[in-house]
Amino acid sequence: MARIIETVDVKAPIAAVYNQWTLFEQFPRFMSFVESITQTDDTHTHWKVKIGGAEREFDAEITEQHPEERIAWNSIGGEENHAGVVTFHKISDTETRVTVQLDWEPTGLLEKVGALVGVDDHAIKKDLENFKKLIEEVPAAGAEGWRGDVPR
Repeated sequence: MARIIETVDVKAPIAAVYNQWTLFEQFPRFMSFVESITQTDDTHTHWKVKIGGAEREFDAEITEQHPEERIAWNSIGGEENHAGVVTFHKISDTETRVTVQLDWEPTGLLEKVGALVGVDDHAIKKDLENFKKLIEEVPAAGAEGWRGDVPR
């Protein structure tokens, strides 16, 4: 199993950063491999991704969510086998640290080689930088994310 841990500091208040992250259907704006996400209910999403030229679809379930603290999920069904957590840490009133941990099972030779040489780490790091740019260039003060709580 491959493990990726990446962090980015965003110059925005934790509420704005958290709210933007919960707008899952907007992930294609900053995640390079995501074609689309459809949120089917408070804890389920359907993903269409394109990785290494291969298109895949899968569902994910939010297994834990606490506003301005953490969101944990795992994939269900489909070919993808991964789980992860994103945490939000208030550095100051105007700066937030976002940390993503993703555990996934590469399938096929291309994904296994990519994981070995760190292509997946680089992709997540780039996506977090894109998220930072999105938040800092287009303030999300008015963005209303989902603020419900999903206990573990």
